[in-house]
Amino acid sequence: MKKIAVFTIIALTVGCLSATAQKKNKKDMKKVLFVLTSHDKLGDTGEKTGYWTEEFAAPYYELADKGVQIDIATPLGGQPPIDPKSEDPSAATEDTKRLDKDTDVLAKLKNTHKLSDVNQADYDAVFYPGGHGPLWDLAEDKTSIALIESFYSNKKPVAFVCHSPGALKNVKVNGEYLVKGKKVTGFSNSEEEAVGLTKVVPFLLEDALQSNGASYSKIADWKPYAVEDGLLITGQNPASSKLVAEKLLNQLNLKK
Repeated sequence: MKKIAVFTIIALTVGCLSATAQKKNKKDMKKVLFVLTSHDKLGDTGEKTGYWTEEFAAPYYELADKGVQIDIATPLGGQPPIDPKSEDPSAATEDTKRLDKDTDVLAKLKNTHKLSDVNQADYDAVFYPGGHGPLWDLAEDKTSIALIESFYSNKKPVAFVCHSPGALKNVKVNGEYLVKGKKVTGFSNSEEEAVGLTKVVPFLLEDALQSNGASYSKIADWKPYAVEDGLLITGQNPASSKLVAEKLLNQLNLKK
């Protein structure tokens, strides 16, 4: 009987220690907020837009596979619109194919948090996937602007890819544009011309970043390119989304 009692005590002790370790590990896990557009109209063309699937899927899995917890938010909450062109088979990647079958992540996308309900204090970083949608809503959304300012002011990484650096258009820190004097990239004028939307978008991203004092750079159209300047990480185009995620992950790992 004494042996049974001893084994029971040991088992309970091990169980308690295991539960404590699990809580500690969960607490130590990094947490990132993904912010997606709620805008679905491509100007006056009558066509649809939204977020670009690959620019969500590649960074999501790059971070999640390394143990990062991810929440998703949009200005309106709920299912964000998907740019239909990003669902074309020609745009498919291994990450988008994985997403197509990932019922858990698809459920998260269907039920995104409303942007006004999230708090930067709950996260270690924020990531903005692209697509043309952000040029219309996130560039002007006061909640998004304040959120980016809050992350940056609290010394947390802020990451953007393709068109989503447009969300920085009206972001200021200490009275100056956040991008002023910063090295950045984003969807280039030549890439916008290549997709035939220079007269459709509300502003050209490359021009807007430079107008706000950014040190903008780019490489050849459609090639992977990401720039890191302190806490600010930006990528040029869809091919750059994983590079941005890798730089963000590196900053999260270095952060104590």
